This record gives sequence, C-alpha cells and structure tokens, in this order.
Amino acid sequence: MGEFTIQIGNDLVNQLVDDAVVKKKTRRIRRKGPRGTDKPQSNVTGKPESAAAPGWPVQPPLFLPATLPVQPAHSELEGIQSVLQESEKVLERLQKQEENMLQEVTQKAKDLHDKEYKLPNPKPKPCMAEKLASLACYKEHIKDPLKCANLVTSFADCLRRFGRLGDKLH
Repeated sequence: MGEFTIQIGNDLVNQLVDDAVVKKKTRRIRRKGPRGTDKPQSNVTGKPESAAAPGWPVQPPLFLPATLPVQPAHSELEGIQSVLQESEKVLERLQKQEENMLQEVTQKAKDLHDKEYKLPNPKPKPCMAEKLASLACYKEHIKDPLKCANLVTSFADCLRRFGRLGDKLH
C-alpha cells in the first residue's frame, strides 16, 4: 500500500482536551430540511447528525491500511500529553544547563580580564624618606638652602648605596 503521514496540530490537541471533559448532552432542535421534511440532516457518512460526537467536525472517513490499528482518542491524548511533559522536562534541563554554562563563561572571562589587566605590586622606592626630608627642608628654608646640605648629602649617599646616582652620573 502507499505511505501516508498524519499531522497532529494544535487544533486537534485542543479538541481532544475539550472532549475529554464530560459535557452535558444538549437537546437538539430538529430543523426542517429544504423541502420541508422533518428528517434530521445527515453528514457525509450517511449517519444522522445526532450520532456525531459533539464538537467534532464531520469529515469523510480516511482510508487506513488494515495493518494500522485505530487507537481510541483517549490513549492518543495521553500519549500527546506524556510527550509534551517530557519535552517540558528536557526544555527545563537545557535552560538550567545554559544558565550554568553562562555563569562559568562569565566567571572565566572575569578571571582572564583580572589576570591580564592586574597591575603588579609596585616595589617600594629606596631613599624615599631622605628625598622627602630634603624637599621639606628646601621648602622651609627657601632663602637659605645651604641649611639643607646635610639632608641632601644623606640622600645622595643613599642613592649611591642603591646604585642609582652612580648610573646617572656616568
């Protein structure tokens, strides 16, 4: 036999869900046909309309191969619902996994940025105390800078010990 596919759309799912809820039977009013007869109108299958399920559109029967069993609508609905539940679980797991990966990537990027742009700890400059003392002395004795000679000499000796003044003079 030829192959065929069945597509299950949102409308079908909604109809199955709506029909699963027990509905009260409503009393149908007989309408007169075009010729004035009191016969109930029939659908394509030849059954009276009152035999059709409420809320279901009347459709011509489909040709189904004998090997394909027809399942009741309730089991199809349960199958669709279970597939939807599983899909929702998978979606939740993927969203959690995405959140975790985003946090990891953000943390790694922050760590790399901190390592790349971190300033090294500055080494304390030698002879800083002597330098500051001689500058303070010059500010205090603007008119008589010779009074700061001993502080300047100690600053120069300190620089020689660390090799800085010797490098600059030569």
